[in-house]
Amino acid sequence: MAEEEQLPLIPDQRRELLLKHLRRDGVLSVQQITQLFGVSHMTVRRDIAELERRGLVFSVPGGARIASHLHSEPSFQAKALIEQPEKQAMATAAAELVREGMTVYLDAGTTLLAMVPLLARHESLTVVTNDFTTVDRLMEYTHLDVIHIGGQVDPSNRSSVGRLAATTLRQLALDVAFISTSSWDLLRGVTTPSAAKVEVKQAAMECTGSSVLVAGSSKYGTFGKFRVAPLSAFDTVVTDRSLAEAAAEGLRAGGADLRLAGA
Repeated sequence: MAEEEQLPLIPDQRRELLLKHLRRDGVLSVQQITQLFGVSHMTVRRDIAELERRGLVFSVPGGARIASHLHSEPSFQAKALIEQPEKQAMATAAAELVREGMTVYLDAGTTLLAMVPLLARHESLTVVTNDFTTVDRLMEYTHLDVIHIGGQVDPSNRSSVGRLAATTLRQLALDVAFISTSSWDLLRGVTTPSAAKVEVKQAAMECTGSSVLVAGSSKYGTFGKFRVAPLSAFDTVVTDRSLAEAAAEGLRAGGADLRLAGA
């Protein structure tokens, strides 16, 4: 550490060393980084912002962290209790992309579940889903055409997954597919720790005219073992306004049609 403090580092050298330390330690405070390199708080925040624009690190209050590995997805019950205002804002923004007469796919998840009453305002709509809670809620609106794709049941997330579910999806022609995820970032795209979920998400994206990722900012900067798709595969990305500004800049620079939901 003392040796690094003595080096006359240019910004790129300093940022590479910062990445090295973050890969080792996982997270560092701004104060730790200023002491590590003998630079000002402003310089450190510029370094973090630049690395975040590239999707290499992720800012946290008072510091920065490296991408974290998501080993398992939270259950439906756990997800239903958190970030409700953000989910409602994202659901509202996503629902604005739906037009009368469309065939719409809703991936499993509590944010997309919040879209149901918004979609019910349409007079003519077909809604396809793999989520059992979503299909139960949809049955309250008898004017909508509803298709559940069936398949292997994932009890924890109250959804159907696997090849049988994907095969059913591939028989359909979708206008727009709303895809959820518990882990995403600029470099790895959309990932999941569950192999059984990959084929269903990919099948929905293959048979649609428009793919929309709907994912909260709290899930940004995490990754699972299995890759679903790069962010470039999505026509639109909907997240909440808590996404760090530098991360948003990096996503837009990568070509994402990014929509930040909320006040």
